[in-house]
Amino acid sequence: MDAVALLRETLIGNLRSRTWRAGQRLPTERALSEEYGLSRSTVRRVLLDLKRRRLITQTVGSGTYVSEHVQDALAEMTPINGAAAVSPAELMSARLVLEPALIEMAIGNATAADFVRMDECNHHAEAATTLEAFEKWDAALHDAIAQAAHNGFITGVFRLMTEVRSQGEWGVMKRRSATPERRVEYQAEHRALVAALKDRDVDRARALCIAHLLHVRTNMLGY
Repeated sequence: MDAVALLRETLIGNLRSRTWRAGQRLPTERALSEEYGLSRSTVRRVLLDLKRRRLITQTVGSGTYVSEHVQDALAEMTPINGAAAVSPAELMSARLVLEPALIEMAIGNATAADFVRMDECNHHAEAATTLEAFEKWDAALHDAIAQAAHNGFITGVFRLMTEVRSQGEWGVMKRRSATPERRVEYQAEHRALVAALKDRDVDRARALCIAHLLHVRTNMLGY
């Protein structure tokens, strides 16, 4: 995921989760430029896009503010734009950053119901008779782990990643790489990861998460 997409998704995510509310002032273009390593003109283009969508307003000499109509504007939007342009390689890079990073939060906030949901996902994946069904429950497990963090912004980001996984290019590459033998390996890795989460073992769970994602990347992308 490049810096422009990350900036756009973070801004919209903060609006969706109401971290930023109507009338609240956003960070300056300069601050966003420095934080994301982008030129101010690039940041300005991202903000202009949000302004056109009625998500924000801008006042010369005053700054950028959350629009009073932000919730109506968000309701009119499809999930964060740009998902259709995300390649499998970009998605894997994003997953390798995001999924291990949320392990500690998931372990700290997970409830018994969250663990039941993870077990259900594993059960259905193991019982799947088609790759499509396996991929559905594979994605559901990773989403369940994200849901266990109980953080609205993280939930939104994972919803976007699930959308990308449903696209044709990812599906084609997954069908080519996910042999029956590899599916068995993936499921064993899933079971081990959930066990570590249940044990509230942050280091083990994070290491297992990274190892699993690297395994998937190697099988799909060859590196």
